[in-house]
Amino acid sequence: MKIIIIGLGTIGKTILKNLSHKGHNITIIDEDKDKIETLIGKYDVSGIVGNGACIDIQREARVRGADLAIALTNSDELNVFACLVAKKIGVKNTIARVRNPDYRKQIMEMKDELGISMIVNPEQDTATEIFNLINLPSIAQVEDFAGGRVLLVEIVAEPGCALVGETLITLGRKLKTKVLICAVQRGQEVIIPTGHFVIEEGDRIHLTSDAKSLRDFLAEVNLVKSPLKNIMIVGGSRIGYYLAKELSKKKYKIKLIESNRSVAETLADELPRVTVIHGNGTQHDLLIEEGIEAMDAFVALTDIDEENMVVSMFANKMKVKKTITQIKSDDLYGMLDELGIENNVSPNDIVANRIISYIRALANKRGSNVLTLYRLVNDQVEALEFYAKKPERIYNKPLKDLKIKADCLVACIIRENEVIIPNGHDCIQLGDNVIVVTTHKNFDDLTDILE
Repeated sequence: MKIIIIGLGTIGKTILKNLSHKGHNITIIDEDKDKIETLIGKYDVSGIVGNGACIDIQREARVRGADLAIALTNSDELNVFACLVAKKIGVKNTIARVRNPDYRKQIMEMKDELGISMIVNPEQDTATEIFNLINLPSIAQVEDFAGGRVLLVEIVAEPGCALVGETLITLGRKLKTKVLICAVQRGQEVIIPTGHFVIEEGDRIHLTSDAKSLRDFLAEVNLVKSPLKNIMIVGGSRIGYYLAKELSKKKYKIKLIESNRSVAETLADELPRVTVIHGNGTQHDLLIEEGIEAMDAFVALTDIDEENMVVSMFANKMKVKKTITQIKSDDLYGMLDELGIENNVSPNDIVANRIISYIRALANKRGSNVLTLYRLVNDQVEALEFYAKKPERIYNKPLKDLKIKADCLVACIIRENEVIIPNGHDCIQLGDNVIVVTTHKNFDDLTDILE
């Protein structure tokens, strides 16, 4: 595919890193000459220095006939205009990052007229993920497939959890609620488990579940935690705004601490149900004064990863029930478990997953399309949702009779309104949505699961 990336900030570079070794013809555009030269030297891409919304710059980049233009600059207006220009020149598909809540809704309504195929908002998507973590306090991470009907969740096998010491076979016999354990992280090792795999205390377990059945499963394995009520957010960024706004619609009591006075005053005006405090949320005395020890959840959303890590560790020491930490740098992920930071979110990874999933769907010319893609456990595992749209030889055969690759698991089948947590006797049929979890990379078609 011919892909144009306009704007090489953190998210643009994340997208480039993930696409550069997949055989695409990529051109990057940015006004920073040093950045362009560095990335051209690092990756096999072409680069143009200039304003990506300028028609002459796009013509110089030869965007006509490109499969996709992705506008990811820091300016919403420039991103929208760049997509409009690209579409006018002849780009087939466009993606724009639009972050400003003031006019995101109207752009969503007008995106077809503007020639925008997809709008991404890392801050909104991150806030939604954090909201789900707070709303389901037993969950360390949650992703959704098939419009939210199927959930892929991460739980921790804590002391007293009924999963500890059981094999997957014995669990299948004992549990009334049907789930499928897809992947287990044990220390730095990632395992796609077989039926004889034994769960140990401290394992981080990824499983698929019908969204309606998840709470029943958590109750059955003694992982139901009391609802969270008092929430403290440090950092009044757009993520903080979106999150506080969503939480305030429910029965949560929210304190939001922001160090910039004018931002704090604006947030106080726009969020009347939220207690907004002007102050440095990384200061020990302020956190104590504002009652961190009485909080049920603590969310660290400053712009500095290291600050988020430190205050999250302090929240853990204060026995806060659930701590959620924003981490932007990939280099820090390896130490999070060692520091007791269990729940973390990355806006870059969230939006990269959405865009890469979209690109795989565009690039695939075979029988199935990747509808949804999530990367788990520091990119060691991929969870993909395929649409079985054309006849294939693997259909209508029991899964146990298929030669499925090692470290690859069919985790769920969605057939019309039915959610099937499969066993070896279930079959994939034409028209199904199929969720696959694997340590293999770059699956683009459902038939890639076969040896």
